[in-house]
Amino acid sequence: MRHLLSVIVIALSSPAGADGADIRAIVDGHILPGYQILATEAADLAATAASECAPNSPDLISDFNTAFDAWVSVSHLRFGPSEQQNRAFALAFWPDTRGSIPKALAALLGDQDTAVSDPDAFAEVSIAARGFYALEFLLFDPQFAPGDNPEYHCTLVQAVTGDIALISAAIHDDWRGGYGDVMSDAGNDTYRTPTEAAQQLFTALSTGLEFTANARIGRPLGTFDRPRPNRAEARRSGRSLRHVILSLTATKDLSALMSADNAAVAEAFDTALQRAEALDDPIFAGAADPQGRLRIEVLQQEINDIRQLLAESVGPSLGIAAGFNSLDGD
Repeated sequence: MRHLLSVIVIALSSPAGADGADIRAIVDGHILPGYQILATEAADLAATAASECAPNSPDLISDFNTAFDAWVSVSHLRFGPSEQQNRAFALAFWPDTRGSIPKALAALLGDQDTAVSDPDAFAEVSIAARGFYALEFLLFDPQFAPGDNPEYHCTLVQAVTGDIALISAAIHDDWRGGYGDVMSDAGNDTYRTPTEAAQQLFTALSTGLEFTANARIGRPLGTFDRPRPNRAEARRSGRSLRHVILSLTATKDLSALMSADNAAVAEAFDTALQRAEALDDPIFAGAADPQGRLRIEVLQQEINDIRQLLAESVGPSLGIAAGFNSLDGD
């Protein structure tokens, strides 16, 4: 059965503060369900690719989109199990500022590297040739159509999807098998206090919003004189705006748990989501048009406003300064 990511929102028994948010509720209601859905959908994607590997397969494209949705909806949780062995990068090598993905894929295809037939060997290939963004090239970019060697192309698609499934399962297993307890039951080498665990989650929340504003929206915006719509995330599969909406939805759910359903924060998220859903610009092509650019810039500013509001209303109670920059490490 196919699943759409639906993160369960659980009311906090106490507000986030010096004593920490209800970490167990966040782990059980936000993190574990998200990674479980990713593992399930990734397994379904790999199973479909095993029998339908052609880029024009409707079932394969559908499963690609569903599994990609699941990843984006947990992509703000880049700590703990997703950091181990570069798992998050192996699932999502983006932004690719040097064009490493097409180069790595071209090398595999050109050499017909036998690593594609061995999951252990494939786990050692360039990280740029793995994950959802590499798969997007294989399924949607004419440069990587099956061409004269459909058999090898098929095996490569199967290798990438199988690798995605293995990584997704490993992340979920580690969260379920121990890391969830490490975070929930602070007083260990990783989290000495509940406040440290809450700070980790706040950092993930802030970083997720910052990445959406600066990378998912900022990269295609470029500058007024030099917009860069071709730099939009997942534009080949028409998913650029969808990623913004999925990430805002997921971070809104985490924010509700971190901020005890702060009404002002919830309203700010709702405003940004409504604007994103009304944008009707799936790949941010409007970045090159003055009026379209203005609408995208307003959305970007609203996301930055959410970060500022969280920094002012939630961060201080966790010992995080209002000027905290989650991506710079300040």
